[in-house]
Amino acid sequence: MTKLKSTTSGATTIGGATGLKRRSFLKGTATVLGGLAAPAIVSRSALASSGEINVMMWSDYLPESFVTAFEGSTGIKLNFTGIGSNEEIINKLKATGGEGFDIVSPTVNRNLLWAELGLLQPFDMSKIAIEKVNPAMALGEKHWNFGGEGTFWVPHIWGTEGVAWRTDMFTPAGEFPSYYDIWDDANAGKTMGRGHSMLLGLGLGMERLGMMEPGSMWAAYETPEKMTEVWTMLVEHAIEKKGNIKLIWNDADTQKNGLLNEGVIVGQTWDGPPIALKNEGEPVMYRAPVEGAMAWVDGMAMPTGATNIEQAYAFIEACYNPEWAGEAIKTHGYNSPVLGADAFGGEIYAKNFADAYPGEALGNLNAWPAEAPWYSEMRTEFTNKFLSA
Repeated sequence: MTKLKSTTSGATTIGGATGLKRRSFLKGTATVLGGLAAPAIVSRSALASSGEINVMMWSDYLPESFVTAFEGSTGIKLNFTGIGSNEEIINKLKATGGEGFDIVSPTVNRNLLWAELGLLQPFDMSKIAIEKVNPAMALGEKHWNFGGEGTFWVPHIWGTEGVAWRTDMFTPAGEFPSYYDIWDDANAGKTMGRGHSMLLGLGLGMERLGMMEPGSMWAAYETPEKMTEVWTMLVEHAIEKKGNIKLIWNDADTQKNGLLNEGVIVGQTWDGPPIALKNEGEPVMYRAPVEGAMAWVDGMAMPTGATNIEQAYAFIEACYNPEWAGEAIKTHGYNSPVLGADAFGGEIYAKNFADAYPGEALGNLNAWPAEAPWYSEMRTEFTNKFLSA
């Protein structure tokens, strides 16, 4: 039953790395889950008690427990700007010419876009304990080494996009839900998703149901001609079913609000927001769908205009503290690449992980392929056509 998705070139990818196969990613994931605790305390010598840092990161990645521990240990004030998409990071840095932030958090599969922008600077890797993270996710040296200048990206959080539902209002047809549940007439007016990724999910659902040729959605990443063929068909079907969609979300809070207050009973979501609701006792479940959850790794990068350099390295050091990373995953519901972090996540984290990826779900993950600039531009055009229909 385990499936292996691949691009037409035959290389299964995670985060835009055509050389990193799913098996390697999963092997590394198993290592993270194995509880290899490594003692790590943020060094007070790395800028003991001075300065501030400006961080632009996904809106729910820095829970209060982490911020308090970081500021209390280092004396560094953390100024946080939350975002809900990679496009926000790029647009903000384009507008300022790379200034205003010391750390930003691009997703690993956006490397081809960032390589052309010239808005980031390489890290001094002698100041980063990269050995503290899962080697399968330490993708910066191989895939974010622009022009041979060094590593421009290090891992921070990994997770998936799958299906969440209200357990008191919806029941999947089997052990696993489906991406197509979001578009199904049976759930009309009670579903949600994010523009571009719910279209990808729709395509995977259509492939499973025999409505599109198997592998079509991955083949679309290969050439503009193939993308035009596949996404034209995809968006036509999406527009026909658009009336079934209750809510288009754009960040973690919108997802939570949809499930709690907007009448959404099933939606395509990130793993973190519904798991956070579940931890609060809400009747919500998150699970990898039968077509396979989409896996991603978000990282940390330093803009060219960063001014608080040593503070930035102290921040990365804090993120690689297993205890603090473990406490954070209890709150935000995602996963940490830091070795031993799961040992501090506790029983609730372990149960949530088992609920999200039962059986062969981990072996069925879909690694999000690299996005060439042309793909990103065309996807935006197709998505806007759907959203404006």
